[in-house]
Amino acid sequence: METYMKYLILSACILFASASALQAQINTSADTPLRVIAIFAHPDDADSKMGATAAMMAEMGHEVKFLSLTNGNAGHQEKGGGALARIRRAEAEEAGRRLGLVEYEVFDNHDSELIPDLHIRLDVIRAIREWNADVVLGLRPNDYHPDHRNAGKLVIDASYMVIVPNVAPDTPPVRNNPVFLYMQDRFSKPNPFSHDIVVGIDSHIDAKLAGLDAHTSQMYEWLPWTAGSLDEVPDNPDERVEWLRQRWINREMSDEQRSGLEKWYGAERAAEFRYAESFEIAEYGRYPTEEEIRMIFPMLGN
Repeated sequence: METYMKYLILSACILFASASALQAQINTSADTPLRVIAIFAHPDDADSKMGATAAMMAEMGHEVKFLSLTNGNAGHQEKGGGALARIRRAEAEEAGRRLGLVEYEVFDNHDSELIPDLHIRLDVIRAIREWNADVVLGLRPNDYHPDHRNAGKLVIDASYMVIVPNVAPDTPPVRNNPVFLYMQDRFSKPNPFSHDIVVGIDSHIDAKLAGLDAHTSQMYEWLPWTAGSLDEVPDNPDERVEWLRQRWINREMSDEQRSGLEKWYGAERAAEFRYAESFEIAEYGRYPTEEEIRMIFPMLGN
């Protein structure tokens, strides 16, 4: 029994020390802003999933970067190749400017050909290390698009390796494993998305809309074409933005997302929100405490 009690005391001390170390890493002061990187498959993926949250984070002092693992050179019904890749890179840069990002980087891998190969995993590991990320956001590896699935796998495959010095040894490892989060999706198999963290975004919905509007080739050309609604897109720029609002922004909130809002904001405040963006905590990175979550998302509960 005495040995067991010593074990419990030692375990408690270790947990306390670990929690203190984690707390020390998450620092949102002006001198050391939180560093956040979202990694995904195509220019515009993160914009549609977390554009408003990214804009809020940037406004609150976090340093936010978007990284597309492909150049988007297949995503159009008429254009393609290097010409389309240049268009989409320019659109991404403009979207990043509108959202207040520090950087919107686009890798030069071919669209619709992304495979979770080792050399790309190493590039992802280097990108996370070079950004010195506190938080990494990615896609879940179950999705309709193979690029989305493989982008999600690449991020998860990197989630432990970023701290291993002998992996990609040309880039120093991060000192502590970042918090890894998934951006929202609507897929239910093999398991549905978990709305662990839900951010009310009404105050920045226009910023999200402005970011999406920058992706002209996608929002007003390619995606309407795939949906058979290209003839519905207005020619007038102002009318197009309102059309985009109705098509992409004004969507019903699920019961699960509403419940997530209530968890973080309380029922009364949550009822005031019309729009939200959700995030799931990945099991492979460092699991954050509630206090850390509120440091990552300082808008929660406000």
